[in-house]
Amino acid sequence: MVRPTILLTLLLLAQMSFSQTANTSIADTIIALEKAALEKWNQGDPSGYLNLSADDVTYFDPSLELRLDGLDSLKKYYEPVKGLVNVTRYEMINPKVAATRSMAVLTFNLHSYTADSVSKWNCTEVYRLELNGQWKIVHTHWSLLSKP
Repeated sequence: MVRPTILLTLLLLAQMSFSQTANTSIADTIIALEKAALEKWNQGDPSGYLNLSADDVTYFDPSLELRLDGLDSLKKYYEPVKGLVNVTRYEMINPKVAATRSMAVLTFNLHSYTADSVSKWNCTEVYRLELNGQWKIVHTHWSLLSKP
């Protein structure tokens, strides 16, 4: 007969292993979603981020005095920059995802290179797992470290 303490220990180890595997899988998914959106953004196409954003998204960046609330506001904000962004390459540095089963926070540093300059950013994205199984951004915060 298995002692209760041994059984409890085995169950805890199994749960820890599952949690680490699940969180690794979530982290990989979130980073892949972010990179796909960045690839589009770097070519002047904000649709990657717009498609990832939840209807109730909130948004901060250095050119805004106040927070943007909602996907419609974000669409209006991005409209004037369509086709204007042209990043030749980028580096996502030190991406880190802290996750539960239904929420994930991605933080990273971003270096965006154009033909003659580099812009350095800090980014925080908060993702929520929706009922349909898709991860959506519910909050974004960009801060600029250096201007080109």
